[in-house]
Amino acid sequence: METRRYPYVTLDVFTDTRFGGNPLAVFTDAQGLNDAEMQSLAAEMNYSETTFVLPPANPANTARVRIFHRTAEMPFAGHPNVGTGYVLAGLRPDAGDVLRFEELAGLVEIHIERDAEGRPIGAEIDAPQPLQILGTLPAEAIAPCIGLAPADLVSSAHLPTRASVGVDFVLVEVTAEALSRALPDLAIYRRVAEEHLGAGDRLSIFLYARTDNRIRARMFSPLSGTWEDPATGSANAALGALLLSLGEQTEARFEVTQGVEMGRPSNLGVRAWRTADGIRASVGGNCVPVLRGEAAL
Repeated sequence: METRRYPYVTLDVFTDTRFGGNPLAVFTDAQGLNDAEMQSLAAEMNYSETTFVLPPANPANTARVRIFHRTAEMPFAGHPNVGTGYVLAGLRPDAGDVLRFEELAGLVEIHIERDAEGRPIGAEIDAPQPLQILGTLPAEAIAPCIGLAPADLVSSAHLPTRASVGVDFVLVEVTAEALSRALPDLAIYRRVAEEHLGAGDRLSIFLYARTDNRIRARMFSPLSGTWEDPATGSANAALGALLLSLGEQTEARFEVTQGVEMGRPSNLGVRAWRTADGIRASVGGNCVPVLRGEAAL
C-alpha cells in the first residue's frame, strides 16, 4: 500500500518569543485522514490541541477545521484558531484578512494581524457563540480540586461559574498569592466532575487574579490530558464575556498573562461586547513558527 504523507507545521501561539506561548500543530491538508487517524496524530503530537484543515462545506468559507486534544475532539478552542489562521494566512496570500472556519461549534471568524510589510504576525478570533452561563459550583468543591482552601477563592464578583462561548470552563477568581501555588488533585477532580457535571472526563478549571483590566491566569484540565495549559483562548474569551455581564458597560478589554508558572509566558488580548443576541467575545495574540514536517501513514 502506498504511503500517505500529510504535511504539518508547529508554532507557538500568544507570544512573540519562540518556545513561549502555547504550542500548536497544524496539519495543513488533512484530506484522506479519518477520525481515528486524526485522534492518533493529536495524541502523538502531545500538544494541548492539534488542528486538521479540510475543504469547507460552503465554498464561501476558508476551510473546515477540526480540533483534537490528546483524547477527544473539541467543538471550538482559542489558540488553535489563532494559530491556524496565522498559518493559513501565510500559505494562502489571496485569502485576505478575514478567514472563516467551519467548526463543530459554528462558524469562527479569524481576523489576521500583519506587520508593516504585510506579513502575518498573529490573529484575533471571534468566539462562535454568545456567552452562556451554565451554573455555579460551590467553592467548597472547586477549591480542593486545585489544591486550595475555599478562603483562597474570591467571590465578591461571582461564584465559581461554569460558562461558555463555544466550550465550557469553570471560571474561578482567586487571590494573587493563591494563584501561584494552585495544584490539581486528580482524585478530587474526578469526583467533583462526576458529582457536579455528570462527566468524569471533562472538568476544566480556569483560575485568575485580577487588577482592574489586567489578569493573571492558569488553566487545569487533567482529566482530558492537559495538566496545565499555557494559554487558553476560549476560556479567556468566556471570562471576558462573564466580566462584562457583571456590569453596565457595553464593551470591555482585558490584557491577560498565562503560562508563567509553566515557563511558557503567554500574552492574550480579550475583548467583550454586547449585541442583540447576547454578549460576544474575541481573543487575539501573536504567533511564532517553530517546526515543519510530515506524517507518513
